[in-house]
Amino acid sequence: MKWMVSGGAGYIGSHVVQSLQARGHQVAVLDDLSTGDRARVGADTAWYEGSVLDTDFVVRSLQDHRSDGVVHLAAKKAVEESVADPLTYYHQNVVGMLSLLRAMVRAGTRSILFSSSAAVYGLPESGLVTEESPTTPASPYGTTKLMSEQMLHDVAAAENLNWAALRYFNVAGAVSPTLADRGENNLIPRVFRAVTTGVRPQIFGTDYPTRDGTCIRDYIHVGDVAEAHAAVAERIARDEMSATFNIGTGTGTSVLEVMLATKRVTGIDFAWDERPRRAGDPAEVIADATKIRTELGWQASHDLDSIIASAWQAWQG
Repeated sequence: MKWMVSGGAGYIGSHVVQSLQARGHQVAVLDDLSTGDRARVGADTAWYEGSVLDTDFVVRSLQDHRSDGVVHLAAKKAVEESVADPLTYYHQNVVGMLSLLRAMVRAGTRSILFSSSAAVYGLPESGLVTEESPTTPASPYGTTKLMSEQMLHDVAAAENLNWAALRYFNVAGAVSPTLADRGENNLIPRVFRAVTTGVRPQIFGTDYPTRDGTCIRDYIHVGDVAEAHAAVAERIARDEMSATFNIGTGTGTSVLEVMLATKRVTGIDFAWDERPRRAGDPAEVIADATKIRTELGWQASHDLDSIIASAWQAWQG
């Protein structure tokens, strides 16, 4: 198949591009470089620079590449920032999704893999969530992802689109230095940035009802996430699909445990500062990824130490 990857110059997107190409798909990247890096995309990969908000540009790009499908990752994704600036998040994420779907219908592109998020689950009662768990987002970011899923569901039914929504949990790690996560909002690069500049990293909230008082998340290697996309793409190439999948490991790790693992893996001894909770942060969210394992045979293969080790190696590179 021919795929257009929106946000393909981003941290996750660039890994997805590589996994699809490794499976023999013809891949193009559409990115406005607001947060992406052109250097993450190989020179032999078709490139379209512009915004998903520009519907006419997206139509022309899809038609030029003769795209069979879109992997849609282009979005704003910081929970705390979304609380402070919800208008930007609704514009970029929801209006961006509307623009992309309109472009797909006009261009005759029939398949889409949507980058959703565990943030759609909000504040789950048990921590462990299935695709059928209640979706009550606790932040504007989570709400934009849930609204985008609903738009996708409705438009796909009306326009006969083939689709899957992939609800990522906490993505980390790297497969090479050129694809390292150097973002400002993800925990592990924030810790690396702090400890390599002599600053104490911060833990936001130590009074949650968890085993050590800090938030618990399901950390998954970005290479595993990319392979999940490839697995879904392979199925969409063969069969009709309308499905939502959790993309996680099924194992919860606390922020404090991430700090201790980082000390262990890097060999750097450091202390941290404790800060108040951030708005919109649930205490515990862990994936039940049984559905994608059962239906597509995919499962995560990296543990926490290998995630941090790969991220650290890429960070130093």
